[in-house]
Amino acid sequence: MTIILVKFCLLFIFNLSIYPTKILALPGDLVVMLLPENVNPRWENQDAYYFVESMKVIAPEVDVEIFNANNDISVQQRQAEQAITRGAKVLVVIAIDGNAASLIADMAKEENVPVIAYDRMIQSEHTSFWVQASMFNTGVSQAQHIIDNTKLGDTIVLLKGSPTDPNAVEIFNGQLSVIKPYFDRKERINGYESWVQGWDPIIARRAMDQALTKLNNNVQGVLSSNDGNANAAIASLIEQGMAGKIPVTGLDCTVSALQLMILGYQTQSVWRPFDKMAKVTAEVVKLLLEDGDFSSYIKGTVSNKLNANIPFIPVEHNTIVGLSGVVNVIAKDRLITRDKICKGDVAKTPFCIDN
Repeated sequence: MTIILVKFCLLFIFNLSIYPTKILALPGDLVVMLLPENVNPRWENQDAYYFVESMKVIAPEVDVEIFNANNDISVQQRQAEQAITRGAKVLVVIAIDGNAASLIADMAKEENVPVIAYDRMIQSEHTSFWVQASMFNTGVSQAQHIIDNTKLGDTIVLLKGSPTDPNAVEIFNGQLSVIKPYFDRKERINGYESWVQGWDPIIARRAMDQALTKLNNNVQGVLSSNDGNANAAIASLIEQGMAGKIPVTGLDCTVSALQLMILGYQTQSVWRPFDKMAKVTAEVVKLLLEDGDFSSYIKGTVSNKLNANIPFIPVEHNTIVGLSGVVNVIAKDRLITRDKICKGDVAKTPFCIDN
């Protein structure tokens, strides 16, 4: 009897070596998403919402926690450290500052915690993945819209993003690839150019006011890198009686931006499927927790400032122009509804009355 039992145990162990037990995400596994700020409503209202929703479907046994650093780099680093100390298995980080966030990725690496750079690149060789649309092409589409809607000799104001956000630099590089030749040939005039620290609309408004003062309102286009900057610029233009008379670009298709597009004040924005970004991130998180194969998600690599080749998970982006563009966003993003858009003065427009 004893001999038979030993043989059975040996056979069982042998079979386990041939058919290893699949690693599964476990109840109580912790995943933490770190948001950069609440100046842009998309982080909490769309990205975090969709990520939590996707994780509930894809890995319902996993605990997901969201923290917002409110544009404080030290707070974001402390949130990451606390998450790792509490046993987080994966960090999804939207960096305030791509350089400073390298400390997060390096610290996580020491504890074998993968770090996904969501939306904004983290300048560390230990960044596990980057999930984003092409920010360069986003800038290209913004600048092309300005070129297409201005004429020879027109003066342009450039409201760039935050200098600490690597996306802002990529957007600007994309813009320059289109508009710089026009500046060089004097076919368009670079009247005023400013970075907007922290993507802060207050800073953007101040910059736009200064531009209009310097140029004596001789401005025929605003090349704005996101919707927050655009909103601030339009507030300045309204004050000067210029709103709706010149093209203004943006990025993110916020409710406020879509309202301004209906009113004719903002003429362009760029939409990305935040639900798809969040879903693919959640899928990769689950694979990381289960030591699964995620190679099918990787579509090449992107070199960051350290020349580290970071695996890239791309998402689409769409240029949104005019009322048809607003309709397109409403159709594609279920968190953007007519009820949310059709408020205040916008509710009185034909777009809201007739639809």
